[in-house]
Amino acid sequence: MSHIRKNRVQMLGRVRRIKGQVEAIERSLSEEDNECEEILQLVASCRGALNGLMAELIEGHVRHHVLIPGRKPLPSQLEAADDLIAVVKRYLK
Repeated sequence: MSHIRKNRVQMLGRVRRIKGQVEAIERSLSEEDNECEEILQLVASCRGALNGLMAELIEGHVRHHVLIPGRKPLPSQLEAADDLIAVVKRYLK
């Protein structure tokens, strides 16, 4: 079973929340009395949510496609995968 199929419900929930954030940005931009700071905060929140989803997808990809499922990885491979995932998460923050 693919990691995406396994976590489909949770990922769809995240995507729907992101969709709500994007819609909030759209509403905020269409109203004339909203402040720039408020819109910037909405955009930053949306970006953070997208980056979180990206980090989750990359981690799943590494763990389920780079490290071969059903095959015990070497300790050095696990360490390298963990290091890569940690770097990606730091980069996306």
